[in-house]
Amino acid sequence: TAVSTSRRVAAIERDRQRLAEENRALRDVARREGFVGESPPIREVLELVHRVAPTEVNVMLRGESGVGKERVARLLHNSSDRATGPFVPLNCGALPESLLEAELFGIEEGVATGVHRRLGKIELANGGSLFLDEVGDLSLPLQAKLLRVVQERELERLGGRERIPVDLRLVTATNKTLKKLIADGELREDFYYRIHVFEIHMPALRERREDIPLLVEHFTDELCRDKGRRVD
Repeated sequence: TAVSTSRRVAAIERDRQRLAEENRALRDVARREGFVGESPPIREVLELVHRVAPTEVNVMLRGESGVGKERVARLLHNSSDRATGPFVPLNCGALPESLLEAELFGIEEGVATGVHRRLGKIELANGGSLFLDEVGDLSLPLQAKLLRVVQERELERLGGRERIPVDLRLVTATNKTLKKLIADGELREDFYYRIHVFEIHMPALRERREDIPLLVEHFTDELCRDKGRRVD
């Protein structure tokens, strides 16, 4: 009937306005995080963030170095139900494996002379989000240990036997072709499918040239605030 059709149209319009308002709110949060852009590729990124942030699935950010993957990871965290919890980042390519394991899993006191107990990044991220950049640089043994954390929601510190429960969301990032790493035997396939539940492609600046004026304005404003100057 005409009445039911009118109600359906009104309901669709309400949903459209609600989504538009939620997207505007997300863009405001993105600006506060220093994530600047209005181009179609950036709008797509924000739409994907809006879609996946309320869920608990693990997210992988794909893209070249310097495209803002950590900013998007922070945006995901701050747009989720975990926003009041910690956001803990770690660049897996910045440390040698011997230090990376302790940095991730923590270490118990007495493992070696002068060593005191220290919590790892995984434990510090309990109740929040753990962001692992350059996750493709993890060794196979560390992949196996991290896979257990993802599956069992618990960890053991280096030198310890206690199983410590952890509740976190894992966000990873890489600029590598992970399927090739799997084919080359450098990445566990089961680990890949655990961390690659939802993917967001991060566009390079050459893919969003229309954002360059906005970025120039943003960084100019930041520089002026830091120097206490005004731009006329």
